[in-house]
Amino acid sequence: MKELNIRKYAELMKELDLSGLEITEDNKVVRLERNIPVVAKEQIVVSGNTVQAVPAGQTEEKGDYISVKSPMVGVFYVAPAENAEAFVKPGDKVEKGKTLCIIESMKLMNEIPADVDGVIEKVCVTNGQVVEYGSELFRIRR
Repeated sequence: MKELNIRKYAELMKELDLSGLEITEDNKVVRLERNIPVVAKEQIVVSGNTVQAVPAGQTEEKGDYISVKSPMVGVFYVAPAENAEAFVKPGDKVEKGKTLCIIESMKLMNEIPADVDGVIEKVCVTNGQVVEYGSELFRIRR
């Protein structure tokens, strides 16, 4: 693949605000990824043989609860496996650092931890739902 094409795809990624793009051309596969700045803490996630720095769930205080928002685009999962028990459900007490959910993004499973201690008031999305950056995932009452 020519350098000119790669630059064209990189510009397209920037224009469309994409974090990753995979192109197959002439039986060759090229995967482009870019880091999108996020103002949040990071945690290290190990998935298989891949280590990735993932921003922690962003929180926003709204009255009597904290809103946990998605730090990325991906698929929301409430449990570590299909038939496993959910990480948290309404009424559960959580401590800062406890895993709330997983967001699958670019075939990586990213654990989203609680940024505060509290009680899960509401799970705002359903299992398997695609979430956008900034989508409200949970409400935690302090």
